[in-house]
Amino acid sequence: MRVLVSALEVSANVHLKALRTHLKGIEWLGVYDALEPGDKPLFSPKQFSIMGFKEVAFKLWFFYKALGQMHALSKQADLILLMDSSSFNIPLAKRIKTHTPHKPIIYYILPQVWAWKSYRAPIIEKYCDQLGAILPFELGYYQHKASYVGHPLLDEIPLYKIQAQGQGVVFMPGSRSQEIAAIFPIFVQVARALKTKSVLVVPASLKGSDLENLYGKDVDLFDISYNAHQSLYAAEFAFICSGTATLEAALIGTPFVLAYKAKALDFFIAKRLVKLTCIGLANIFYNALHQESPGRGKTMLHPEYIQHDLHAQNLLQAYAKMDRARFVREAQRLRAYLHTGSAQRVSEWIKERAINKTAGFFQNAEP
Repeated sequence: MRVLVSALEVSANVHLKALRTHLKGIEWLGVYDALEPGDKPLFSPKQFSIMGFKEVAFKLWFFYKALGQMHALSKQADLILLMDSSSFNIPLAKRIKTHTPHKPIIYYILPQVWAWKSYRAPIIEKYCDQLGAILPFELGYYQHKASYVGHPLLDEIPLYKIQAQGQGVVFMPGSRSQEIAAIFPIFVQVARALKTKSVLVVPASLKGSDLENLYGKDVDLFDISYNAHQSLYAAEFAFICSGTATLEAALIGTPFVLAYKAKALDFFIAKRLVKLTCIGLANIFYNALHQESPGRGKTMLHPEYIQHDLHAQNLLQAYAKMDRARFVREAQRLRAYLHTGSAQRVSEWIKERAINKTAGFFQNAEP
């Protein structure tokens, strides 16, 4: 069976890796991180790794050509698997379904229609056959094709705390150079002030890179780790750039502060497009736990310091005041809310499609 996968984000590829452990004998096509000798992706996710409205504008022609090439490649696939990245994957689904309406399309890791552009939900439902929701509250935005499949991080995080514990502080300033340039210098100030063991978590994809060139000479202040989950579990606190890592810390039970700073123009545009009271995934889910509108509630699990509020004094104050026992207790509630992992459920969908394809082949072969 051939599966065309479109996994443009780092986090999507982590989830894809977990999914693939349940699926053997499949030929993978498209955009993804190569894991096995036989993998021959059309593109690497690194080619899509950009942030900021200006940067996206400069790569529009690349995206357009990639869309055409992925559509052409879809004709060789038995199944399409889309993961996150709605700006690319929704147009791809439209092209594929328009030209090959019987080609099955699964969308796993759905776009955040609850945050903005809710009009995308009926479009996704029109052009896709099965929708794998990883957030329970997502189901309310779709009519009949969406199912809650669990959350992929519960497949990937076996470690979690039942009480406040750990030593040292973890710093996670993001994976993109722009994020690192904006956030890491502030983390350096915090690390100097705390005078405790400081661990810098570097994305595994950057292993072997010149870290001083990427982070600057102050990288020598930190112990280096390429294992985020193990480091978060061992630490007593963390300072984390916005993203999946914030939810990872919450599910592990390590108290943390979200710290984020974007370019002024990007922040100005985003603030007018997306009306949210919080941006951290753990806080967004925590809103839902308290029957508030996700991302627009007032109940928070952890502090968030964004743009001008992001400075060392605020981070140090949050570190001193955090009720660690409460955080661990509430993090356990959040883990129970998500309930289970998602890889097995989604793999069953793909296996069912493979069985149906095989059955159809033998039916058509009957004299």
